[in-house]
Amino acid sequence: MTKLPQAQSKLVRATHPLSILVVDDEPDMVHTLAALLGDAGHVVHICTNPAFVIDAIRRVNPDVCVLDIVMPRKGGFSIARAVWALPLRKRPVLIAHSGVFTTSKDEVVAKSAGFDHLVRKGADPMELLTIVSRLAEQASIHSRGI
Repeated sequence: MTKLPQAQSKLVRATHPLSILVVDDEPDMVHTLAALLGDAGHVVHICTNPAFVIDAIRRVNPDVCVLDIVMPRKGGFSIARAVWALPLRKRPVLIAHSGVFTTSKDEVVAKSAGFDHLVRKGADPMELLTIVSRLAEQASIHSRGI
């Protein structure tokens, strides 16, 4: 059972929609996060195969990537390092999404691997929405030249 209905009751639509790539090998998780972020007014792209993430980032040039850390064949840590190595004009904000790495020590490890944030699976969806909302506000301020 997800906490999506609770999050929707508090949902505030983005004044500056972001392009967000959601990556997880579990299709249900990808679609749940995509619905949550899409309902908040963002443009959401999804990827369920970690082998295609780098190509997807090059293609859609997202503002934010929400990446599962533990996936078969290619995990979030190696993807984060690969994103940092890409010659991108603007690197997406990397948000680790994990049900395995959940402690404050894991947050340090995630940040040292290149992630900007760590959100625990099963946490209140407002945690992710709050991070994305702050990023959208920062992007809005930057685009207005404030």
